[in-house]
Amino acid sequence: MIVDFSLELSSGELVEIWGPNGSGKSTLLRCIAGLFEPDSGHATIERDSLFTYLGHKQGLSGVLTPIENLRWFAGLESIQNEKANLRSALETVGMETYSHRVCGELSAGQLRRVALARLVVSKAKVWILDEPLTSLDQEGVSMLSTLIEQHLHNDGAVICATHQSLAVSNTRIVNLP
Repeated sequence: MIVDFSLELSSGELVEIWGPNGSGKSTLLRCIAGLFEPDSGHATIERDSLFTYLGHKQGLSGVLTPIENLRWFAGLESIQNEKANLRSALETVGMETYSHRVCGELSAGQLRRVALARLVVSKAKVWILDEPLTSLDQEGVSMLSTLIEQHLHNDGAVICATHQSLAVSNTRIVNLP
């Protein structure tokens, strides 16, 4: 149970939520994203702020290809989903050669990279990430850190639950009991 917890997230800032398994990190992020209602108090994000939530599950259809999954996601945010932009997003996360394989055939690390391509496509100013380093190799961790750095440089903000630092500048760490 989290008692008397308050958090503000500013443009250009990464907030890492730390705590042991079962401490409420994922629940907190789900409350902020509006997926759960807190038992008491409130968790809000400015509703005029577009945000993207990436949870433990990738949010990908196993019967669609990475490019088809990205096209679907882009449609949710009414983003111009020109194939060149989607391919560029997959290239950014190192998945361009897998763009036409169905996601059900990809490894856990490859699926995580495809899910992270949503961040590249998204216009959201706030990224809410739950354990974003799960299943990533060192190259993937470096790629994600670079994506976050670029997002923060463009006045974006990121809040994430994690067990290991993303090694990004302008990071604030909040420890849950």
